[in-house]
Amino acid sequence: MIRGGGRGSKALLPAPRGAGATLIEQLDQVREGRLAKAIHSMIRVLDEARSVAFYEKAFGLTVADRLDFPDFTLIYMSNPETEFEVELTVNKGRTEPYDLGDGYGHLAVSVADLDAEHARFEAEGLAPRKLVEFAPAGELVGRFFFVADPDGYQIEVLERSGRFK
Repeated sequence: MIRGGGRGSKALLPAPRGAGATLIEQLDQVREGRLAKAIHSMIRVLDEARSVAFYEKAFGLTVADRLDFPDFTLIYMSNPETEFEVELTVNKGRTEPYDLGDGYGHLAVSVADLDAEHARFEAEGLAPRKLVEFAPAGELVGRFFFVADPDGYQIEVLERSGRFK
């Protein structure tokens, strides 16, 4: 917070946000809990056991919490690398796969050794797509591959470098 108002006023004004905020102002925002923090992404899945097995095998996620309700179950999966979770929602009684639509959305994860992970995914039978080097205008932006989960959701696996940490 910045003191303002002139003539000894103690009025508090919100600190500047975004790119123009100083490091001290940004740290104040973090300490005061004023910045949004990504905590999970939810996807609807048809078969709990099949989806949990995929996310365990592919990304080392384990069940952090499971909330069972009369009409649906929420399964939160995470790993020690990050506090971010994948929330699997299972609607009870559903037998038809979800229509994923024609919008292109995906979840992304980063790994230290992309080549080793791609080879591991192949060995595990997870059917990763080809390795891609995205380098428009000759400058490498990122290396990645995609894999689909059992419900058809696309997951991008990026090599940790540049902005993809």
